[in-house]
This record gives sequence, C-alpha cells and structure tokens, in this order.
Amino acid sequence: MDKASSWLKNTLGYEFSDTGLFQQALTHRSSPGQSNERLEFLGDAILGAVISEAVFRAQANSPEGDLSRLRSSLVKDTSLADLAAGLGLGDHLILGSGEKKSGGHRRESILADSLEALFGAVYLDAGFDASRDVIERAFGDRLYDLPDPGDLRDPKTRLQEWLQARQMGLPDYELVDVSGKAHRQEFEIRCSVNGVDATASGMGTSRRHAEQQAAERMLKRLKSLAK
Repeated sequence: MDKASSWLKNTLGYEFSDTGLFQQALTHRSSPGQSNERLEFLGDAILGAVISEAVFRAQANSPEGDLSRLRSSLVKDTSLADLAAGLGLGDHLILGSGEKKSGGHRRESILADSLEALFGAVYLDAGFDASRDVIERAFGDRLYDLPDPGDLRDPKTRLQEWLQARQMGLPDYELVDVSGKAHRQEFEIRCSVNGVDATASGMGTSRRHAEQQAAERMLKRLKSLAK
C-alpha cells in the first residue's frame, strides 16, 4: 500500500487517515477481502453532487437539459475510465488472479467503479469538502473546458442522424456477449451499418449503455473514414 499511498499523494494530493478505507477502495470483488462495491455506491452519489455543482457554476445561463447532458458526459463510465487510466489508478488496483490475467486493470467498468469507490472512501475518511477537492483535482480542466451541450445528444441519436443525412441505412446493434453474475452483468454489443466495412463494439453494465458506447465509437469511425 505504500506505493499506492505515494501515488495518491503525488497525483491527487491526498493522504488517508484510515488506510483500510483506501485499501478497500482499491479492492475489486474478484480479490479476497472486502470489495469496493459499497464505496462505489457512495462515491457515485458524491461525484454526482460535486459535478452538478461545478457544471451549474460554470454554465450560468444554461437550461436544466443542457446541464444534465454536461454532467452525464463527465460522469459516464467511459469518461471515468479514461480519467482513471490517465491518473494511473489501474496500476494500484487489487484484483483476483483471473482478472489480473485478463487485464482487469485496463477494463473500463473496473476503472470507473474503482474511481468512484476512491471518491467514496475519501468522503468517509475526511468529509465532503475533502472529497470535492480530490474530485476537482482528478477532473482538472475538464470541469471548465466543457463541450457544447448540443454535441452531447444521445450517441445513438447522433449516429442515426449522421447516417440519415447521408441517406444510409440504420445501424444494427448485435448482442455479442453477456458476462458476470446476474446482479452484476456486463454486456458487449457490436454496432454495424449496412454497406460499411467497419464495426464498433461497446461494453456496459446494461445493454443500453453498451449500445450507446458502440454507437459513439461507430460514429467516430465513420467520421474518420469520411475524411
């Protein structure tokens, strides 16, 4: 834990008084010991409150719908996973042997959940202000360099509109795999478009989330091919 503690202090400027909480935040359910699932539940709520306030202050004239889209873009699993990977969180996760072998430290769902668990652990260790400081440090300029809310519409909707504008067929979403236990399933979806020699896959804790991720990746791919 010494290496992880040094990483946390150097990266996010925080030191735990209760190192047991920190260890729990890093512990995936595949590993023996108390997992980070309960802390993830708490951290999700803390994160939502902090990001809501940050977006509210940064977008003084935006309507509720735009604020909701901006918040969602920041706290969705893919965004959190990218953030966690950039911070180096995956190097310090405590995983079972199976997850280690399969590269669990790079898996989006594990990274996103563990980051939320870390925020929840900081809240229990030192309170809301401390957790807000850590979250703001983690997000950095992302809280201020916000995208145009109009670009944050549902990825499936944006993909469909892009295709229709070019008189192309509607996308097809195929369920490729469902893994995990019944209460904690992970879905893999493959998105394809008739006449396009490319596909895109998405992963998520619900079929809807997986489809959204696949649609977002497909749209990026199509735009790249169109250049």
